[in-house]
Amino acid sequence: MVFTVLTTLVVRKTYGMQSEVEEHYSDLSARASDALGNVALVQSFVRIDAEVQGLRFVADKLLAVQMPVLSWWALVTVITRASTTITVLAIFTVGIALHEQGLTTVGEIVMFVSFATMLIQKLEQVVSFINNVFMEAPRLQEFFNVLDAVPAVRDRPDAIDTGRLSGLVEFNDVSFSYDGKRPAVEDLSFTALPGQTIALVGPTGAGKSTAIALLHRAFDPQSGFIRIDGMDVRGLTLTALRRNIGVVFQEALLFNRSIADNLRVGKPDATEEELRIAAARAQALEFIERGERGFETNAGERGRMLSGGERQRLSIARALLKDPPILILDEATSALDAVTEAKVNAALDEVMKGRTTFVIAHRLSTIRNATRILVFDNGRVIESGTFDELVAQGGRFAELATGPVHGSGKCAGQRSCEES
Repeated sequence: MVFTVLTTLVVRKTYGMQSEVEEHYSDLSARASDALGNVALVQSFVRIDAEVQGLRFVADKLLAVQMPVLSWWALVTVITRASTTITVLAIFTVGIALHEQGLTTVGEIVMFVSFATMLIQKLEQVVSFINNVFMEAPRLQEFFNVLDAVPAVRDRPDAIDTGRLSGLVEFNDVSFSYDGKRPAVEDLSFTALPGQTIALVGPTGAGKSTAIALLHRAFDPQSGFIRIDGMDVRGLTLTALRRNIGVVFQEALLFNRSIADNLRVGKPDATEEELRIAAARAQALEFIERGERGFETNAGERGRMLSGGERQRLSIARALLKDPPILILDEATSALDAVTEAKVNAALDEVMKGRTTFVIAHRLSTIRNATRILVFDNGRVIESGTFDELVAQGGRFAELATGPVHGSGKCAGQRSCEES
């Protein structure tokens, strides 16, 4: 009875406090990960002492809320251990008194002590179990919250897998807003035929990346619809849709695994020969073979063992290995030097044949031969046409083609890029 009352009292007293403790643990973990993940920034801006002090501050806050919780449970432990000792001494004392009066035997005293010891051990195990469950409860709650979360973008009950698609893409009056107030894209309509290259240009925040994110269902539009081969993308399973789309991101995303493992993300059953062909087409084979372990060389955390250009070429090789009918290039050559960029662009020109390709670009020289260029501004397409047609119109694209993109700090026009 005493065990139950005491444990219940402490659990009620410290439950909310332990939830706060877990929040501080999360803050400490996030702060440490953030600092270590940006160690180059910390060093170059002489932030080591400041970041250490920041970690100490978070750790002090954690200890400040953790110590009261530990103190309460330490009190329970002390009381239960003291109760154990007192109980055993009481049995011995009463047993000796009864034995002197001839009311009990030594064997009965030993038996009672054994029973009391067994009972106390079980009660201590119960308290320990409750303590462990209580300490882990907030973490378990977070785990189950994530496990039970329903994704905003998910398969419909009647979603189908059509296999490989041909790549006819249609946007019909598509609108989407992140905050429900300002539209990221608005009334977006265009068609991309199989094999065409569609370039999306415009200032930062104009809606280019959002439009492409809607294509592979990172989000679903609030109005309008997107079709591939005449089918609404929401009617396809996510696996089927994304299996048909290859993406080369502006920031090359690599696992802390071997180069071969990173390439096989695009095609898990790829042979070594297929890896070599994809790497060669992306101008990556030379630096891979230059390493001592070749394709088994570890890329490091987020690819830190490789240069920016090498990471980007591996990202391109990964997309080539996937061999999708729809290809998305989000500033795919932004991290390459001029010589390597020219080689990769030549490889991409060959690879893009027969595929529907969407190119997000700031440097307009990279989209000179696009089938059609869509000029974005404030979530809308304000101009559409080929490179020469848009320059001849003398509109917004012509302004971009004769100077740096507003706010990007990059060379925009083909002529100015070549001169630089």
